[in-house]
Amino acid sequence: MPRFSKRSLENLSTCHPLLQLVAKEAIKYVDFSVIWGHRPEDKQDMFFREGFSDLKWPFSKHNKVPSEAFDIVPWPINWDDRERFFYLAGVILTVAKNNSVKEISLRWGGAWDGSFNVKGQRDDLAHFELLD
Repeated sequence: MPRFSKRSLENLSTCHPLLQLVAKEAIKYVDFSVIWGHRPEDKQDMFFREGFSDLKWPFSKHNKVPSEAFDIVPWPINWDDRERFFYLAGVILTVAKNNSVKEISLRWGGAWDGSFNVKGQRDDLAHFELLD
């Protein structure tokens, strides 16, 4: 059975309890790493400058404490294997919707508008965030 690395657990520990709940259930079905939870000001602004984020500090859900967003990647990491990101997203979104505690509303960076028509959308396949 897959399990989180020490680094993934550290990153996950900075996240909202509902995100932690989803990740801890999803890891039972698919192997993935948590590469970001909370993002400090210097990292957020660096990602903004480099074009990896559309938001400066403190406007990203990554900047809240606890973080209302996480970035996760299928393990082993292959940034070019989009199919594995889509599969991981399906598992994460299903776990969130079917959670036994409560349905958890998430937005995935691969389908910002929720339509899953990914054409024409800027994708961030690793990103998930809680909806308000």
